[in-house]
Amino acid sequence: MSSDLKMHPDEIHTNAALVRRLLAAQFPKWAGLPVRRVQSFGTDNALYRLGEDLLVRLPRIGWTVGQVEKELEWLPRLAPHLPLRVPEPLALGQPGEGYPYTWGVYRWLPGEMPSLSEVAARPELARQLAEFVLALRGCDQTDAPSAENPATDLQQLDPHVRASVETSAQLLDTDTRKQIIAVWDDTMHLPGWTVAPIWVHGDLHSSNLLWNGEHLTTVLDFSSLELNDPAIDLMAPWNAFGAEARATYREVLHPDDATWERGRARALAKALLALPYYQHTNPEIMERSWYTIREVLADAR
Repeated sequence: MSSDLKMHPDEIHTNAALVRRLLAAQFPKWAGLPVRRVQSFGTDNALYRLGEDLLVRLPRIGWTVGQVEKELEWLPRLAPHLPLRVPEPLALGQPGEGYPYTWGVYRWLPGEMPSLSEVAARPELARQLAEFVLALRGCDQTDAPSAENPATDLQQLDPHVRASVETSAQLLDTDTRKQIIAVWDDTMHLPGWTVAPIWVHGDLHSSNLLWNGEHLTTVLDFSSLELNDPAIDLMAPWNAFGAEARATYREVLHPDDATWERGRARALAKALLALPYYQHTNPEIMERSWYTIREVLADAR
C-alpha cells in the first residue's frame, strides 16, 4: 500500500518534512533524529519512526483528535496493572506548521504485528488476549470516560448496517446478503447491557497486537478506551480467531450468552460498515472484514 494513499476524502496529508518542522518548532531535543514513514493500514493516524526509540503519531482526520490526550492521561495509570505492554506516550504536540491537530510522540515498542492467519491459528494467543481483557476490566474506574448509552448501541447501528449491505450489493451475492440480514435481524432481539459499564479497549483485532513470534507482547491503540458494554471486547473472537481460539477466549472471559451474541453482532456490523468505505483503499481491513463475515455466518449456521 502506498504511504500516501488517502483512506478518507478529507484527511490531512502528512510527510516526513512536516514531522521535522513540527519537532524543530516544539521539541528541538528530538529534531535532529532521522524520520521515516511507517507503512501502516491504520485508518486514524499516520506513523513516523523517530530515530530508533521513538514514534510520532499524527491524526489523519478530525474525528481522531483527542486520542493522544486520552492515552497520555490513562495509559500510565493502567499499564502497571496489565499483563501486556501498552503504548507509552511521552509528549503532546500542538497544531502548527500548517498542521491543524494535536499529535503525539511515543516510545517505539519492539515486536511484530502478527498476520490474521497467524492469530487465527493460535488458541494460546486468544487466552493471552482474554487475560489482558480481564485485567483491564479490573482496573480502577475513577473518573474514567464512559459511553453515553451502551444499552441501545445495536439499535443505533441498525440503519447503517442495512445501508452498508445494500451499498455492498456488488461485493455480496444474494445468498450471503440474505444470511447476513437473517443474522442481523436476530440481534435486534438481544437484551442490551443494563448494569454498570466496565473498561473496554474498544478495538481489539490482529492489527492492534504485537508479538515475538510465540507470545503476544503488546496491545496497541487505546483511542476507543472507555467504560461500556463488555461485548465490545468480544469482537475479537470473530475478527481475529478461528473456532478453537474463539472457544478459548469465551472460556476465559465466560460472558453470558446475550453478551457473547452482542459481541458477534458488533463484529459483523463493523465488518459490514468497512466493506464499502475501504473497498479501494485498505486491503488489510477488507481482508479482516471478509474473514469476520465468514466466521460469523459459519458460527450462526
